Amino acid sequence: MQTTPDLKNNISFEDFKTEVLNDYKIAVRSRECSLLGRREVLTGKAKFGIFGDGKEVPQLAMAKAFQKGDWRSGYYRDQTFMMAIGELTPEQFFAGLYANTDIEQEPMSAGRQMGGHFVTHSLNNDGSWKNLTKQYNSSSDISPTAGQMPRLLGLAQASKIFRNVEGINASNFSVNGNEVAWGTIGNASTSEGLFFETINAAGVLQVPMVISVWDDEYGISVHARHQTTKENISEILKGFQRDENNKGYEILRVKGWDYANLIETYQEASAIAREEHVPVLIHVTELTQPQGHSTSGSHERYKSPERLNWEVQQDCNTRMRQWIIDSGIATNEDLTEIDRVIKREVKEAKRKAWTTFLKPVSDDQRELVAVLKQLAESSVNGVFINKLKDSLEAIDEPTRKDILSHGRRALRYTIGEESSKKDKLVQWIDKCLEETQPKFSSHLYSETEHSNILIKEVKPTYDEKAQQVDGRIILRDNFDVIFNKYPEALIFGEDTGNIGDVNQGLEGLQEKYGELRIADAGIREATIVGQGIGMALRGLKPIAEIQYLDYLMYALQIISDDLATVHYRTKGKQKAPLIVRTRGHRLEGIWHSGSQMGGILNLVKGVNVLVPRNMTKAAGFYNTLLQGDDPAIVVECLNGYRLKEKMPNNLGYLKTPIGVVETVKEGSDITLVSYGSTLRIVEQVATELLAVGIDAEVIDVQSLMPFDLNHDIVKSIQKTNRVMIIDEDVPGGASAYILNEILNKQNAYQYLDSQPKTLTAKEHRPAYGNDGDYFSKPSAEDIFEAIYGVMHETNPEEFPKLR
Repeated sequence: MQTTPDLKNNISFEDFKTEVLNDYKIAVRSRECSLLGRREVLTGKAKFGIFGDGKEVPQLAMAKAFQKGDWRSGYYRDQTFMMAIGELTPEQFFAGLYANTDIEQEPMSAGRQMGGHFVTHSLNNDGSWKNLTKQYNSSSDISPTAGQMPRLLGLAQASKIFRNVEGINASNFSVNGNEVAWGTIGNASTSEGLFFETINAAGVLQVPMVISVWDDEYGISVHARHQTTKENISEILKGFQRDENNKGYEILRVKGWDYANLIETYQEASAIAREEHVPVLIHVTELTQPQGHSTSGSHERYKSPERLNWEVQQDCNTRMRQWIIDSGIATNEDLTEIDRVIKREVKEAKRKAWTTFLKPVSDDQRELVAVLKQLAESSVNGVFINKLKDSLEAIDEPTRKDILSHGRRALRYTIGEESSKKDKLVQWIDKCLEETQPKFSSHLYSETEHSNILIKEVKPTYDEKAQQVDGRIILRDNFDVIFNKYPEALIFGEDTGNIGDVNQGLEGLQEKYGELRIADAGIREATIVGQGIGMALRGLKPIAEIQYLDYLMYALQIISDDLATVHYRTKGKQKAPLIVRTRGHRLEGIWHSGSQMGGILNLVKGVNVLVPRNMTKAAGFYNTLLQGDDPAIVVECLNGYRLKEKMPNNLGYLKTPIGVVETVKEGSDITLVSYGSTLRIVEQVATELLAVGIDAEVIDVQSLMPFDLNHDIVKSIQKTNRVMIIDEDVPGGASAYILNEILNKQNAYQYLDSQPKTLTAKEHRPAYGNDGDYFSKPSAEDIFEAIYGVMHETNPEEFPKLR
């Protein structure tokens, strides 16, 4: 990274000149990457481009204030900043544009994200932490506008925790909480609710966060007059400005082309946030977007000629160039020579990136052409195979898809043939898939020894005269051990702190461990999860509490787009093992009986979804998760806090295994699969069925994602030859997911003598009251009659029709 000198004092003119010209070179280099990048998209070498042109100069100033240990949570136009801190080269820029799947060549995502999405590596290859205080850190970008904001809050809050909570081993993560979290966002995206939710939360929490708003007056084609009241985000946020009597923000404004003032402004913001732990908003105005929003269209369609001309005149690089000349730092000829050298340098970087990207693909192309040539000579359909070979050979710049597709299509012409040449093609296809598929599909979950599924079960143990206690007591006492055992563990949410959560599972713990570790939060689910993501990225062990599963919907976008994909989109180079604690299932009415599991399951791949049937199981899950690397949602049974359970004597150490089902009752006639609150009803019904001669096996799923890794359910079906899934989600929800896992992944269909059945709630949300529950979700009678119906179909003589 460049140095951060005082450009006004204690610096020689020669040093000052060197610093300024180095900045100018970075700005020109970044702009040239944007210009050539757009051309690569238009020629078809790249699929899409979204670039940082027009934002170069303020990003240089931000980079000067950015220190090792700091974190960025940004916007997909921050390429100049990444170049300025030394974390993005032109060759890497183009490797990202071409979607190179080699993490060494394309360190931002190994081709999994489009260009403009940036990251630094927090983890070693074995999944262990690097020393984050010795490097510049960027959390992995996402495309959803303002989606970076909740995570930014957590990155900043981590510094507050490190500064104020004793006992944490912060050696790899913080130096006395001095780190600043830097956020960037476009002016139009400040219209999003996530922006305002985060701004409010950061003001309440008083965390070291600096948020830059890059303001070029547009959101794609929509002008600021349609986006922001008064067309000015800093104007309408004036109420957040701190004063002598009230905490709040420091709000700064600066022109995006004013190099010297930008540097001064960012140094001021850094000092305020770093020393005082006060959030700062910098509104950077009069910026431009020289090539429009992206390669998907031209801004000439929606900007007036006057605006386009103004953008040419006010371009930040142009203004910086003129300032350099006017200040006597360099002549026009000097800068023209710099421009010429950098253009050549970037062009060469582009060429090298493309050559590097294409070489292994071209090697595969030549290899398959040779295989197809030999196959054509031995096959009765050689003429058709030769056509495919010639077609493949004629592609100058093939993709992996082109190559594999030709090979698989050629295989069709050999149906019914047996030859060594065909075997060679089959082997080539299998090898290609085995080597290539992981380039696109690996690292959804941890692939190291820290994977959640590798943590061994520790069963609860009991004293001889163990008491029967409310389930909440088991949770509370287990959390007590957790917070004593892990100084870096903390929990936060609505009503989590002072009253010890709405069901008293944290009773008394705030008084014992303090308001920073057992914390109340506002009614703002998205940023509660965002706090957790950011703090988990920085090595803490956060538990984000969402009061009810129904309210998870507010945070589902952040969980789905950010949390669930962190490990995947960085190809294992960052992790955020956040635990989201919530409660749901059967209670009262539409808004407090959340069981929308099917929707959650389909949106949070990459997150464990755990559904313990009681609080001992839930406690075990928390203990397991705190030792693993994967994020998780734990859904406690809302109607289980007052149910009596036996008190274990190994709280804090018992562990519930993830991805493992439990057979809670053995039987021989039918396999019943359920989870959570409904599982308890199924257990009751299984006992009642014995009276009519039906011996059901009852299996508790426990873990919906991952699901039954040992395939214990199919082993049960081998014995019973029948299966029913009982679930309180809507039809086609979690029951369909479970059935797919059993039939298509475990291949249980081959052992079935009866049609597999699902019994679910009605299509609507549950109505209020006991009757509402009875007529909305599966009741004991519904379950009994559905199971009896299966047995009647199997043996109507032994089980005559019930009704």
